[in-house]
Amino acid sequence: MNIQRAAESRINTIDFQNIGFGQHISDHTFDVVFSNDSWGEGRIKPYGAMHHGLGLHALHYGQAVFEGMKAYRQDDGHVAVFRPDANWARLSRSGSRLLIPEISKEIFMEGLLELLRVDEAWVPTGEDMSLYIRPFLFGSSEFITARPSEEYTFAILTGPVGAYYAQPVKVKIEDHYTRAASGGVGYTKAAGNYGGAFYATAQAQKEGFNQVLWTDHVEHAYLEEAGTMNVAFVLDGVLVTPALTDRILAGITRDSILTLARSWGMPVEERKVSVHELQEHASKGTLQEAFGMGTAAVVSPIDGIGYQGKMMDVPAPQDGVAQRVKKTLADIRHGRAEDVHGWMVRI
Repeated sequence: MNIQRAAESRINTIDFQNIGFGQHISDHTFDVVFSNDSWGEGRIKPYGAMHHGLGLHALHYGQAVFEGMKAYRQDDGHVAVFRPDANWARLSRSGSRLLIPEISKEIFMEGLLELLRVDEAWVPTGEDMSLYIRPFLFGSSEFITARPSEEYTFAILTGPVGAYYAQPVKVKIEDHYTRAASGGVGYTKAAGNYGGAFYATAQAQKEGFNQVLWTDHVEHAYLEEAGTMNVAFVLDGVLVTPALTDRILAGITRDSILTLARSWGMPVEERKVSVHELQEHASKGTLQEAFGMGTAAVVSPIDGIGYQGKMMDVPAPQDGVAQRVKKTLADIRHGRAEDVHGWMVRI
């Protein structure tokens, strides 16, 4: 691997007590190019501008997929990444759907781990702090013919982050706009899935909500995702989450939380969840919790759900399921609890 180090680090320009989320990028990036039917040599270099013209294929035809993952500073000072093999597998599924050549697990892991070694100082210390990692694949040929790219680039950039949501959020059940349709790319982390969601989210924010709660594309009757997160509900003591379909992203945090809940003996159901059912539980007082699950926010309690002008209030207890899974994941990630599932990969 070719490694070119930055002449001077920018780390001293960062206020690690006020880093927000996604505002800062570490000193170095990793990239490798696919051309002539094979991946080339990986390289680590200082973060900087790309050398592509306006004919960049991904800008015109959207052949671009990405991942979101995190590395943590453990209590003994070591750095560890959470479930990178699962991120590689999902990136491969996403890329396959968009006809992007698979990046091998060997290249993915070698590039990731070496980049983290080079920029280890950027991994912050703190309970709600981590190093966010963004691996991505995009068509990097330069032509404007409507066909797949001939060249592709795989790259990784990182940046220190704090908490995504500091407080519980309010979401609006979206019954007009659609995030994904059956047979499409909703189950992938395609860049266009997120760009296509901005408008509906902005409209909900004008109404005082933080995010939207997406529904199915046919009837707008069944709940699917909460903004950019999977969603779960505690309904009369049962942890319920929408079953995965080709419209719903298979979240790694989601899978981890369901694994933990089952290990505790908690009843877990993956099935259809209708708006009507949620209303029924809210009226009876058996809608006990709701929360989003994702890499950025980890666990984001929901304390209000809006639907057609009415608000369902939702408890957000400090001793509830959401806070328990959040604490358990934090303890595993920071090395305070035994990693019985083998989720952490130390650098």
